[in-house]
Amino acid sequence: MHSIQKRLLELSRHHDLSTLGLRQIGRMIGENHPQKVKHHLKQIIAAASSNGVLSNKMPGSLISIPVIGQANCGNATIMAQERLNKYISVSKRLVGRDSADNLFAVEAVGDSMNRANINGFGIDSGDYVVIDNGAKNFRTGDYVLSTINNLANIKRLLKDDEHKQIVLVSESSEEYSPIFIHEQDFESYLAHGKVIAVLKQPKQVVAASEE
Repeated sequence: MHSIQKRLLELSRHHDLSTLGLRQIGRMIGENHPQKVKHHLKQIIAAASSNGVLSNKMPGSLISIPVIGQANCGNATIMAQERLNKYISVSKRLVGRDSADNLFAVEAVGDSMNRANINGFGIDSGDYVVIDNGAKNFRTGDYVLSTINNLANIKRLLKDDEHKQIVLVSESSEEYSPIFIHEQDFESYLAHGKVIAVLKQPKQVVAASEE
């Protein structure tokens, strides 16, 4: 095993490498070239996968999911710009997947989906919403991340074949108008994937002030 890989494995025993940048990892192991760090991380992951270590012996391990921006759960005001903001470390059990392949997350803004039912959870402002970019064969009732006129939305999709339209609806304690899309206007409607999980932000505990 390469000396860099040995140092990476030793570092991984004390730190979650998915939360660290390549340069930061390099500094911690004494390697000045981030591309070398990236290369040897891939080598370690590939070796572990081929030996069945990741899939069989680590069922409770974390996966690293990229967060690419924000999406509206309210009136559509946020431009859809895919910018890698950070990674979040997530237990496999929370997303029901063994790997992060085709997965990314967005941060929800607004309350138009606070009465959705995604594995028993609604979507509140500030929650991370996990999207499967590989799931594009949508069914009526699926929750989807879409772009309409360059604005990002999370809504529930209803197919109305009789009227040749798709309707995107909110599920909220407030009233929001649905979005109607004709089948010939699909060029202005992009579905990026299906919502598969909601990672809830913990409620802040406010300590009582001492008098």
